[in-house]
Amino acid sequence: MDVTVTKHHGLGNDFLVLDTAQVEGSPDWPEVARHWCDRRRGLGADGLLLLTRGQDRRVSMILHNADGSPAEMSGNGIRCLVQAADRAAGCPGGIYIVDTVAGERRVEVLESVNEATAMLSVDMGAVGEIVEPAGWDRLGCHPDRPVAHLSLGNPHAVVGVDDVSDVDLGTLGALVPEVNLEVVAPGPEPHAITMRVHERGVGITEACGTGACASAFAAVAWGLVASAEPEVLVHMDGGDARVRVDLANRTVTLVGPATFVASMSVVL
Repeated sequence: MDVTVTKHHGLGNDFLVLDTAQVEGSPDWPEVARHWCDRRRGLGADGLLLLTRGQDRRVSMILHNADGSPAEMSGNGIRCLVQAADRAAGCPGGIYIVDTVAGERRVEVLESVNEATAMLSVDMGAVGEIVEPAGWDRLGCHPDRPVAHLSLGNPHAVVGVDDVSDVDLGTLGALVPEVNLEVVAPGPEPHAITMRVHERGVGITEACGTGACASAFAAVAWGLVASAEPEVLVHMDGGDARVRVDLANRTVTLVGPATFVASMSVVL
């Protein structure tokens, strides 16, 4: 069958979005994701987002990484999914409630930057703690280096470093494939951090929304930013996101863009 797929990106972290209302039967979604996300033989993306519509502005999101593996949550992906739903709604803007494997998330379309790009805010919920991932000792982190193992619905390991460009992130990330690995350094602004990420099921990506949230939360807890509960500016390879951190309640809000790239007719 022919279906329409839209492609979007959040700061270079790109996704294919498929409205499941078009689909008959039960496709092998992991295999579909692997095929479509292949950058040489498919459409190319970091992941496949399955959009299912409910009543009003309630939708659900299922995410498969580029390797076909499932992911519970994506801060960039959820903005792309809501942008896709909003563009097709006929009455754009407003607040969407998104059901994910990690739970319900509230997403607000804040403003249109231009015809292709919108700014969105995501209530990312509570930041939890997780156990140290298997094989962590293989990274060889110095005991004085700050480390945080956190959950934003999906697992993260955040490591404070002096310079993110000095880290062989691909090699280190492959040693702990069960988690998203972020390396963060303070600045250059007093309220900012610089972050690079190796994502579970994908590899090094230009940006990670949940990773930005985990990193900002850790940076506030470690005192890497100027004040106790700031809005942290997170510099990533693909661009900047903002994270509002409520350290006392352990919650975070992510603000960043989603950009529409293309609409494509694809054989499923």
